[in-house]
Amino acid sequence: MNILKIDHLGIAVNSIDEGKKFWTDVLGLHFEGKETVAEQKVTTAFFPVGESEVELLESTAPDGPIAKYLEKKGEGIQHIAFRVDDIEAALAELKAKGIRLIDETPRKGAGGARIAFLHPKSTSGVLVELCERK
Repeated sequence: MNILKIDHLGIAVNSIDEGKKFWTDVLGLHFEGKETVAEQKVTTAFFPVGESEVELLESTAPDGPIAKYLEKKGEGIQHIAFRVDDIEAALAELKAKGIRLIDETPRKGAGGARIAFLHPKSTSGVLVELCERK
């Protein structure tokens, strides 16, 4: 597996419009705009930081994964995403090493990325996302 970099940090928020104020007004980061990923019941917003990004995640449905996360843990860091050059090979390697996968095959993520999540029970409680961008 070839991890290229930290792609982004995912932060669950109740409202992107409210949450982005800190990232833009206080830290001065550039707001790239919003994108809704209907399949995941989420709206995302990205703020580039060097070669990585901060991603705000707002649920679009009360039964979505971000809504469930917010209900259980409140606003805050929800996941860390690593950019890989070959997501299928990375998933196969991790599965062979006994890592529990949430996604056995990649799915569509924001910005045209192909993504897959690793189960926190195999990663010391951290939700890890693998991300491949072409």
